[in-house]
Amino acid sequence: MMLGLIAVLAIMAAIAWLFKRAGLTQGLSGNSAAKIIGGVSVGTRERVMVIEVADQWIVVGVAPGRVNALATMPRQEHAAPANTPVGAGFSSWLKQTMDKRNQGHQGNSSGSNS
Repeated sequence: MMLGLIAVLAIMAAIAWLFKRAGLTQGLSGNSAAKIIGGVSVGTRERVMVIEVADQWIVVGVAPGRVNALATMPRQEHAAPANTPVGAGFSSWLKQTMDKRNQGHQGNSSGSNS
């Protein structure tokens, strides 16, 4: 009886390994509404993440107990070139977006002080 149990468990493990090796397991969970594209830690417990929903990327800030949408952008090709560090495109986009936002706030606040 023990030998039969071991044989059945070995067959199940072999089938699971074959599915994983052939990439068939991605199709089983691939029907979710959102997919995580990437993320970066910005603190000990804070992260900035890019989530793909339909044909749109949503940049969110994640902290304990809260998730805030920071920006949205159209879906982009996220294959990084070989000589570019991973996340370099996103970090430059984030820097440009923050610079634009900061310039807009500085222009509004300097006009109200005059």
